[in-house]
Amino acid sequence: MSGPDWTAVIPVKRLSAAKSRLRGAVLDARHEDLALAMVRDTVAAVMSCAPVAEVLVVTDDPAAAAAVAALGARAVPDRPGAGLNAALRFGADLVAGLPRRRAVLTGDLPALRPGELGEALAAAGPGRSFVADAAGTGTVLLTADAGVPLEPRFGVGSAASHAASHARALAGSWPGLRQDVDTAADLRTVLALGAGEHTCALLRDLGLIADCGACGVPAGPHR
Repeated sequence: MSGPDWTAVIPVKRLSAAKSRLRGAVLDARHEDLALAMVRDTVAAVMSCAPVAEVLVVTDDPAAAAAVAALGARAVPDRPGAGLNAALRFGADLVAGLPRRRAVLTGDLPALRPGELGEALAAAGPGRSFVADAAGTGTVLLTADAGVPLEPRFGVGSAASHAASHARALAGSWPGLRQDVDTAADLRTVLALGAGEHTCALLRDLGLIADCGACGVPAGPHR
């Protein structure tokens, strides 16, 4: 298949509950802004990926829904309200629909490059495929071919869970795709890789970096 034929699905928690392990990387009053900036950079990169026809963001957060809609994504409410995997099944298999090729990504990939995602999607399928995170234990991307249920198994040890469910691991390096952000150390890593404009602009405004090549994110709490 050729052309833009993938639907990308990105789940976003309510910003007040998002990225709890990252708290302390910036002032508490700006934590939600940081979570949203990373979502915006992730969505912008996915929107710019040539094989992607549509981006669906599953979220109950009004600020996140408005921000991604401004980027051209489609925001849908998390109707199941039953956790991450239920939200992903809803977005991928019900809203997008089984006839589509679907790719679900985490929303904390601010160093993602469209070309990396395009290469991963080209390597995916038939059936289900996944990309493990930089640590090798989590999952940042799960794909399902047309007609194939998504069967997401995100959570602790999700890479092993997806492999056990007969999803195929994709072996490309793709540093921006593999580097999600859970901690301040992860944030420093994506800044070294080159984070997107929204994350960089926020951190510049906070005086934590001079530009995206400079890493001034504190190692400990900044409250």
